[in-house]
Parts: sequence; structure tokens; C-alpha cells
Amino acid sequence: MLAPDSLGAGMDFLERLRDDLVFLRGALRALKLTTPIAKNPTRVFPLLMDELCATFGDAPALISDREQLTYRALAARSNRYARWALREGIRKGDTVCLLMPNRPEYMAIWIGITSVGGVVALINTNLIGPSLAHCIDIVSPKHVIVAAELADGFETARPLLKSNAKIWSYGESAEFPRIEHAIESLADHSLTAAERPVLTIEDRALYIYTSGTTGLPKAANVNHYRVMLASHAFAGVMDVRPTDRMYDCLPMYHTAGGLVATGALLIKGGSVVVRERFSAREFWDDVVRYECTLFQYIGELCRYLTHAPPSANETRHRIRLACGNGLRPDLWDDFKNRFRIPQILEFYGATEGNVNIFNFEGKPGAVGRVPWFVAHRFPIAVVRFDVERQEPVRDANGFCVRCDPNEPGEVIGKIINKASKPGNRFEGYATTGQNDHKILRDVFKKGDSWFRTGDLMRKDERGYFYFVDRVGDTFRWKGENVSTSEVSEAINNFPGIVDANVYGVAIPGREGRAGMAAIVCHGGCDLKALHTHLRTNLPDYARPLFVRIQGEIEMTGTFKQKKVDLVKEGFDPSKISDAIYFNDPQAGAFVLLNPALHRRIEQGEVRL
Repeated sequence: MLAPDSLGAGMDFLERLRDDLVFLRGALRALKLTTPIAKNPTRVFPLLMDELCATFGDAPALISDREQLTYRALAARSNRYARWALREGIRKGDTVCLLMPNRPEYMAIWIGITSVGGVVALINTNLIGPSLAHCIDIVSPKHVIVAAELADGFETARPLLKSNAKIWSYGESAEFPRIEHAIESLADHSLTAAERPVLTIEDRALYIYTSGTTGLPKAANVNHYRVMLASHAFAGVMDVRPTDRMYDCLPMYHTAGGLVATGALLIKGGSVVVRERFSAREFWDDVVRYECTLFQYIGELCRYLTHAPPSANETRHRIRLACGNGLRPDLWDDFKNRFRIPQILEFYGATEGNVNIFNFEGKPGAVGRVPWFVAHRFPIAVVRFDVERQEPVRDANGFCVRCDPNEPGEVIGKIINKASKPGNRFEGYATTGQNDHKILRDVFKKGDSWFRTGDLMRKDERGYFYFVDRVGDTFRWKGENVSTSEVSEAINNFPGIVDANVYGVAIPGREGRAGMAAIVCHGGCDLKALHTHLRTNLPDYARPLFVRIQGEIEMTGTFKQKKVDLVKEGFDPSKISDAIYFNDPQAGAFVLLNPALHRRIEQGEVRL
């Protein structure tokens, strides 16, 4: 008979073996599809359209309420945009900005333009004024395509533009030529050899912008290799089949909604249901109506669905897998169980970076894993990080220090500039001056260089990575590091809280930053009970000193919380219309913050 310790060790071994086998199956599927990319450098995504058209023909490729494009129709439409680009004199490396909501036409436009060497900048449709002008100007476009419904927003940026680009409208316009009319007379058959320039996977295809949660967006360089990698890798990890249908309600101007959810299905003959924008009320109705088998998620989308009222269709679906990133541990099991999701495939990656990991095993809360037997192929490290100095810790020899198991630190990926390993490179941004701060040099030896993700994580003994916080979001208070994500999870676990955005605010005369939480409550918020909950679940230094009650949390287009404006506004009740409460240590409760109390706090008259 086995002793209890032996039995436990045996069970642990079997669990590890199971996880390794699951990982291997997923990784091998991805490697089978991605390994040939570097070996066939002139086979780029636009060229695949001819092959896909020949193979899948009249099968549905892109489906929406507006229209449906078969593989044949998508190829034909793309060819017309390619010939439009040639007619307009667009050459290899010339940029065209695309400002358009989600729709099948979106893919046809960028596939066509990139097939003749043009570079398409995928512009965030939520931007207006200076930020929109900034995103257009930093890529120096020759042309800008604007959907008619976004014309008003574009007009707020137009007077600020420094670029001398030709403006085209998609849809009704009294001022600009309509691009859909311009392509009508152009041939839609495959490009001839004379029309198509020689492209390789090293050539730039797209600019995809960072979300701008902490400042103006940066335009990340996306070459044809990365387009192929995103499509083929995720086709492998999701085990995509021609019978699959992906529900895509994420913005197509970002990698997840525009490359992963679309390309991964198309290269395998599947279909993509394109929704213009996310709707929690209509999500499950759409999924059932279109008979979707997959959906792509990002972060708070899952939280919105979980907090939405019950839907008759939320368990009647045919979903076999949900793929995405940002599903927090406090929500994982509730989301999976309520909506009966057979498999959740969480991943972590950055558009411009070289750190890509997958949680094939469905480990709740983990963003991915790098087992020991593949670590040499994916050189990723977690290094100690100084929150006060906002930089990695260096030892006496000037090198970075690897974190111990479960110790939070910044995740970095080794940059390897070899033709055979394009996935290990850092492609950088359109503005080269923005590249240096993302590269860490002389990390573990002289001359090496690593890509900085800007994310703090911890890695456990089994190689699972867990997100902790963004660099800059973690702050110091009372001599301790406070993780905004940890505090958010604690608050979100309180009944009645719909969402929470945690950040640090400066108080005159005090070191570090005090915690503040902007929260949204369903109905009323029981602040007395919330105070007890936080006292039970968080150490003193991590409990928010201020709570701001909002009607909704402002998000970026990819459901990432915006913090910059909240941090700037601070906790002054005379400048903020929302109610603010102070965690009064003497009263042992949240009390309404009025101008008089605010003044006493700033003057150091109140114990914190």
C-alpha cells in the first residue's frame, strides 16, 4: 500500500504528465503550420487568397449583417483594391490609413493593398482630434480611407494633420471621392506576375497601434511574417477546421480581432462572423443564430457577459472553444461554468513583441506556460523589478536578476536576429525613437538584448505564468508594492460590483501613491459591507484610500481600462462630479469626501 506522501507524489506526476501531453499536442499543431513560413519567404498572406479561392470557392468566408463574402468574392474584391492601389501609384512601402468599423470590406481592403506592397495603417475608430491626427501623421500616409459614418470624427482631426494625403470616403460623401465607386470598373481576376511586385515575409504589411492606455498610441511594425504567424499559429492552437465559425466582435484594427480571429479561420476554410461592435445583450443570440463554434475574447468582454442578465441562448450554443487573453482568475470558473464553455484557451502576446505563450491546459488564471523541454525555443525570463525606479533590478555586476518561483517581476523575451528565427525579433515602431525604451541590454551577459513586455508576472514551479500588473500600474504605498490587478480582483469579488478600475494618486507630503478605485455598482453600493470585505481580503497598505462611484468605466476599443485621466483628476471633489469616499481609519468606514476634508488631507491634518 502506498504511503499518503507517495500517493500525492504519484498524482502530481500524473497531473504534470497530462499537462505536458496537452501542451505538446497544441504546440505541435502550431509548429506544423508555422515552421514552413520562414522556409517559403515569398509566400505571403495575400498570395494565399488565390489558393484559398481555388480550394474553398463559394464557401462563406466573412459573414455580417451587412453582407457575406465567399472565398471567391473576397479574393475578387481584394484584387480590385490591389489594382486601385496600382492605379494610384502606390509602391512598396507606401502607407494607406484605414479608418473603418468592422465589416467584411475591411479585410478586402488591406489584403488588396498589401498584395502590391502597400502598408495599411489600421486606425482606432474611437479616436478623434489630436490623437487621431497623431496616429495618421506618424505613418506619413499617401492616402486615407474613411468610412462615411466616421466622417464627423475625422473632421475633428483634419485641421491638425501635417500629412498631405489624399482622402477617400467609403460611403456617401459630398467632398471626397468614394473608393467603392473607384474600384467598380477594375478587373477582379488574380494579379498577373507583371502587376504583383516580389514580396517577402520581411516586407512591412501593416501598422497596428498600441491601445494608448498610458499615452498616445504607437504604430507597431507588422511585417508579412507576423501576419502569417498570427494566422497559422492560432489555426494550430485552436485546431481550426473548415466546419468552424468564429464569432468576432473585437475591433479589426487590433491583432486579436483583425488577424487572429480572421486569418486563423480563413487559412483553414472556416468562416468568420464579423460583428461591428460588442453587445452583451445580443452576444449569445448572435452566436446561436450564426451557429458559431468559436469566439475571440479580450479581458473585460467576459466580465460584461458574466454581469449581463441571463439569456435564453447562453447555453444553447455550439461553442467548443473560447480563445483570448485577459480573463482574470476571479472570473474564470464562473464564466466557464455559467456559459458551459468546453475549453478556454488563454494566451499572452504583444503585436510588436517576441513573447508569446499559451495556456493549452485550461489552468484557471494562467496566461500560458513554457515547459522545460521547449524553454530553449522560447527564451523568456522574469526579472526582478524596482517599482520605485520603474526599471529592472541589477546586481553588483550590472546584470539583471531572475526571479524566484512565484516572485513577481517583468517578463522579457530574448531578441535573436536570425533569418531562421523571425519570431524572436523585435520589429519596433514606425517612429524609431520609441524603440529604445522597449529594449533591455546587457541583461544576463554583455551584448545580449531582450524585449521588455512592460508586464509584471509571476511564474510558478511548473512554468505557468500569471499576470500581476502593468509596469507603471503597480505603485508604492507605506513602503509596499500595491498591485492594481490584485486590488481590482478583490473589489470585483464583492456582490454588486460590476467593475473596478484601481490606480494610485499623489498626496502632498506623502511618499508613494495612495490607492484609489473607480467602481461601478449594480443598483446601490453597500459601502459599509465593502469596507468590511476589503479589510478581510486585502492588507492595510493595499486597501483603497479613496473610492469613486461612476456610472461606467471608460475603456479603450479593446476593453482595456483607461487610467491616465483618472490619475490626473486625482481625488479633488470640487473638480469631479462623481461621488468620492474616503477610507477614514478613525471612523473605520468610507465617508463622503467634501472640499473641507479634502483640504485637511492635503495639508496633512488627517491620519492616513
